[in-house]
Amino acid sequence: MTRAPNTHSLLADIGGTNTRVALAQGTTLLPDTIRRFRNKDFPGLESVLRRYLDEEGNPDCAGVCVAVAGPVRDGVAEMTNLSWIITKDALARAAQAETVAILNDLQAQGHALGHLSGDSLRPVVRGGDPTPHAAMLVIGVGTGFNCAPVYQTGAGRLVPPSEAGHANMPIRTADELALLHFVETAHGFPAVEDVLSGRGLERIHLWLSTRAGDPVEKGAAEIMAAAEAEDPLALETLRFFVRILGTVTGNLSLIHLPFGGVFLVGGVARAVAPWLERFDFAHGMSDKGRFAGFMQNFPVTVIEDDYAALTGCGHHLAHILPG
Repeated sequence: MTRAPNTHSLLADIGGTNTRVALAQGTTLLPDTIRRFRNKDFPGLESVLRRYLDEEGNPDCAGVCVAVAGPVRDGVAEMTNLSWIITKDALARAAQAETVAILNDLQAQGHALGHLSGDSLRPVVRGGDPTPHAAMLVIGVGTGFNCAPVYQTGAGRLVPPSEAGHANMPIRTADELALLHFVETAHGFPAVEDVLSGRGLERIHLWLSTRAGDPVEKGAAEIMAAAEAEDPLALETLRFFVRILGTVTGNLSLIHLPFGGVFLVGGVARAVAPWLERFDFAHGMSDKGRFAGFMQNFPVTVIEDDYAALTGCGHHLAHILPG
C-alpha cells in the first residue's frame, strides 16, 4: 500500500516478551496495521521496526514514539527484562522520522487514559465520583511491575516515570515474611516485581509447594489453567497473589492520591481480573487501619485493551509534533 509521506506516525510498545507495532494518523490508531513480534527473534528494536516498515511498504513517517518496559533517561532506554538499549538516534534512523519520543511503558498507558473505549474498561472496585483534573494512577502487572501517576495540568498531561516494581515487597504477615526470605535466597533482594508479575505468580506457586514438601514448578499459564479446574494449590497461589496486589495497590494509592481512579494494565492484570472479587482484592487494598474508610475514594478499573500503550503513544506524539 502506498501511503502519502509525513501523514503517519510509527508507534511501538516494547514489553519484556513481545513488541507491538502500529501506524497512526494523528491520534487514530489504525487497527489493520497492528503487528506483534516476539523479542527473542530479533537482536534489537531497530531490526523489528525495519521488518515492520518493510511489510507496510516503508511509509515516510512524520514521527515515531515507543513505549519501553524500563527506565528512560536523556533519550536512552534500557529494558529491565530484556538486553536491548534503545536510543532516539536509532529510532530516527529506522523510521526516517523527524520527531522521536521514548516513553516508559506505564507513561504511555497514562497518556491513553480517557481515550479508550468503554467496553475495554472493567470496574473491579467502586469508589467516589472523580472530580475534573483529579490525579489518576496506572499500575502495570505483566512480565514486570510498575506504576505511573497521571496529572492533568494547564500545560497538558504529565505522566512522570517510575520504577516502582524494584522497591521492597511489603510485609504484613508471617507468611509474607516467609515468602520474602524464599525470594531473597534465590535472588538476593525481595522486590515487588519478584511476586507481582508473571514470574512472581510462578514463584509464589513454587514457594507454596516447597513449603508443603512437594516442590512443583509451573508456568503462569499452567497455574491459571489449574485454578480454573479448582486445583487447591493454584487457588492458594492466586489468593496470595491477589492479597499482595491489593496491599501494594493500596500503598501506591496513599502515595499518589488518585481520586480520578486506579487503572490496572498488563497481561497478568487481565488474567487475574476475574479472581479479584473472589479473593477480596478490595479488602487487601483498603486494609489500612484508621484509613480504611479513606481508601473508598479510589475506584479501581482493569484495562482490557492490549494495545492501550500504542494509543497513549499516539496521543503523546500528536501533542509534540510540530504544527
